[in-house]
Amino acid sequence: MPGLLLHICCGPCASVVIPRLQEQYQVTGFFYNPNIFPFAEYERRLEAAARVADFWKIGLIKGEYEHTFFQTAVQGLENEPEGGTRCTVCFRLRLAATAAQAVQAGFTLIASTLTVGPNKKAEVVNRIGHEAVANHGINFISGDWKKQDGFKQSVTFSRRLGLYRQNYCGCEFSIKNFNGAHR
Repeated sequence: MPGLLLHICCGPCASVVIPRLQEQYQVTGFFYNPNIFPFAEYERRLEAAARVADFWKIGLIKGEYEHTFFQTAVQGLENEPEGGTRCTVCFRLRLAATAAQAVQAGFTLIASTLTVGPNKKAEVVNRIGHEAVANHGINFISGDWKKQDGFKQSVTFSRRLGLYRQNYCGCEFSIKNFNGAHR
């Protein structure tokens, strides 16, 4: 089976994407989320992602927590609505880092768990994923992981495993704007 580096935004979302991809790929997780604020929240999400990786018996690469990098990238976009330009910039940061990590680690395929969330538009994430790999000689596996009850399954799995489930997207700007649909 070909190896695939999976960008993991959080444990709950990874819980449904990993087994779907394991049907065709040897999956390794990559937790890179410089957007998450505060750091304690980042640690909680990383711990949940690690528990899911252990459950599905995959490796997990932990990217650096580069929150200042994220803040600089989204400067001027602080008041954008959820799903707006700030989110597009954030997706680009994370998927570009995933593509670079894949090349460094010898993977030729990447994917992302981002589209499990009900507020994440698969067409936007998938387009950015394909852009991220364009100059790296690797491929992006598109997916709308919320389909086939993916989001519902992530909720059920999280309860079963006692995983932390966040109630906002991750950045400090989304705390005040998020409608809580991710719980």
